[in-house]
Amino acid sequence: MVFALCAQAICAAPESDAVTRKNAHEIFKQLIEINTTDSVGSTTVAAQAMAQRLLDAGFAKADVVVLGPNDRKGNMVARYRGKAGSKLKPVLIIAHLDVVEAKREDWSTDPFQFAEKDGYFYGRGTQDMKDSDAIAVTDFIRMKKEGFVPNRDIILALTADEENGKSNGVAWLLKNHRDLIDAEFALNPDSGGVRPDKPQIVGFEATEKLYGDFQVLATNPGGHSSLPIPDNAIYHVANALAALQKWAFPFELNAVTREYFAQMAKIETGQRAADLRAILATPPDEKAVERLAQDTHTNAVMRTTCVATMLSGGHAPNALPGRAEANVNCRIFPGHSQEEIRLQLVKLFNDPQLTVRYRSDTGELTDHGSDRKAMAPPPLRDDVMNSLRSVAAKFWPGFTVLPIMEAGASDSIYTMNAGIPSYGISGVAIERADDRAHGRDERVKIDAYYTGVEFYYQFLKALTTPAS
Repeated sequence: MVFALCAQAICAAPESDAVTRKNAHEIFKQLIEINTTDSVGSTTVAAQAMAQRLLDAGFAKADVVVLGPNDRKGNMVARYRGKAGSKLKPVLIIAHLDVVEAKREDWSTDPFQFAEKDGYFYGRGTQDMKDSDAIAVTDFIRMKKEGFVPNRDIILALTADEENGKSNGVAWLLKNHRDLIDAEFALNPDSGGVRPDKPQIVGFEATEKLYGDFQVLATNPGGHSSLPIPDNAIYHVANALAALQKWAFPFELNAVTREYFAQMAKIETGQRAADLRAILATPPDEKAVERLAQDTHTNAVMRTTCVATMLSGGHAPNALPGRAEANVNCRIFPGHSQEEIRLQLVKLFNDPQLTVRYRSDTGELTDHGSDRKAMAPPPLRDDVMNSLRSVAAKFWPGFTVLPIMEAGASDSIYTMNAGIPSYGISGVAIERADDRAHGRDERVKIDAYYTGVEFYYQFLKALTTPAS
């Protein structure tokens, strides 16, 4: 029996904790310090750097490629070869390399320098999601050096333009090189996650909201500022945004959020537990909905949300504005389309001087939003769920493993629409109050990062270890 296990390469000498920690640190630092913003950065540089690390670790050149639609938007695809002759389709891991913009003057540290202080790693992408990029590369190298042979190929795709830009890497690869990333199912550490504060949960994404941007625009002839008139483009847009600020979309439930709230009601206490039970009633208790909505994270999974994110107007300090516009960003509850939400915004603003247009992922403005709706939840696979539960129990005993609806959006929408069931699973613990993704002074706890490295290593091995 011992011989049989060794033949399957699961008793090779494990890499030391010190070596793993050193590699994880160096890879994370390297990624943070490569600017991958859409404006001036390059995912190609980051993709090439990660490709070189895998090649240096012994991956074959044929199994590590960097490709994309242009010089700045490269994607790395690496294939970890599994058991020869396996008839199982691969597992795909998708993780984006790009990050949102960050201004040095907004931060206490340089967002594109890897800083360590007060028990945290700081830098743009430390939460979203260069931590997961680094973890995947670290674990690929670690398993390769150990000689681990999974029961199927594992594909890692580090991609461009999930956050911004016109060259989404997952969509581009599916369209142009489907053979490189075709898989039985996908893992996406950009969603799901561990919440170590109360209540303590390990969440896996079972569905997600639909993303939608809308331009709210007012124009008029303008004029001299010494002759003000009520018909002011800035006022029209400002009044619309004030109406949006006071507006709340209706409370909704689906199969995933109903199960999530039902499980949360069992582990919460007091008024919050009572309110969670009350919103599951028919009809839901409106007062309970109002109380729960005061929590930002809870509110985000109870309804569609729309918020102003960008604003511009006017052309001179001494002239009436001839143009004003705002961007309204919506995260749309499954079952509703972008066009449906656009029409709701038009109705809410109730101003014929305004136009509300849909802004596509490539920045194109149209008078009609997409009729596409959010992805349906994939069927839960026993191999994924059993591996998640068993490994999570080792790292976070007593935590509840829960299905969640991602309040944001991720590249899973592309893999799901391509017929590849996708599951959001991350092993990096982030406290609710310290969620700084897209914000200033983004950071991750040092211990949480290294725990995430070990978690994903064990999770991947549990998921793909051949049966004895």
